[in-house]
Amino acid sequence: MEFRQLRYFLAVGEEGSFSKAAARCFISQSAISHQIAKLEHELGTKLLERSTRMVKLTSAGQRLIPLAAEMMNLESRALLVGQDPRNRLRITASMSFATQSLEAISRVRDRFPQVDIEFVIKDFNDRITAVSSGDADLALIRGEVDRPGLEAVPLGREDLVIVTSNQHPLSAFATVELADLAPYPLLLPPRSRQTLIHSVVETAFGRTGRPVRLGPSIQHDHTATLDVLTNPRAWTVLYADTADTTPRTGLSFMREADNLLRIPVCGVVRSDSAPRPELTHLFQALGDSIATSGKPH
Repeated sequence: MEFRQLRYFLAVGEEGSFSKAAARCFISQSAISHQIAKLEHELGTKLLERSTRMVKLTSAGQRLIPLAAEMMNLESRALLVGQDPRNRLRITASMSFATQSLEAISRVRDRFPQVDIEFVIKDFNDRITAVSSGDADLALIRGEVDRPGLEAVPLGREDLVIVTSNQHPLSAFATVELADLAPYPLLLPPRSRQTLIHSVVETAFGRTGRPVRLGPSIQHDHTATLDVLTNPRAWTVLYADTADTTPRTGLSFMREADNLLRIPVCGVVRSDSAPRPELTHLFQALGDSIATSGKPH
């Protein structure tokens, strides 16, 4: 059994697709399929149920997923043994933080050129685990976390950006009130995938005294912007960083007039971590980047 086989299996299990896993791992689909077949042969059991439309974990695959994730975490920690932790700053975040982080990292590199800074993409739970285990020095999250041994440092608040088709009745406006959006369906991923956004939107509508009208959930193989293009009376919301990198053809981007669609952004660190000037400087730079985000163009 090889680490790469577990890495490829974990990618397929998380993505539910050989093609998406291959793109994530930067290898060919045939190579990833071959390595997982070798892993199944060695274990003497099928890990994946394959069909022309989707890939599903078998019961053995479901048992292996958390073990594979743990092994990948151990591999990452082992690879860091040769590095002096005083000269390394490891940040973990989702891809939607990439633009904000790039600017902040650049500022820290200018100030502390001797520090090796890494930016690692992980999902929410893996980010928190990475900080808890010492695999990462800082996790960027939206919302908050309450876990023993961790501290959430507020970095600012990020406005959600409202997106509609340019055929929507309100698309001509740069700002809009939530009450005006109430008659139109809101397209979001299922609550299980976007609990924070659902909560923020529901709380904001609660303050207006109007209920939010939810449309059909956005499926995992769809994108919000394409769904509003095909449903011109619908609307959706995007994180500011995502909105900045989204093609705007056929779309209108607007701000919520009363600043009700705001999400807290925090940096998660270990409570017992020693003060580091480069981390303090990074917090300041991230706060500056977040303060300027969320403005529709």
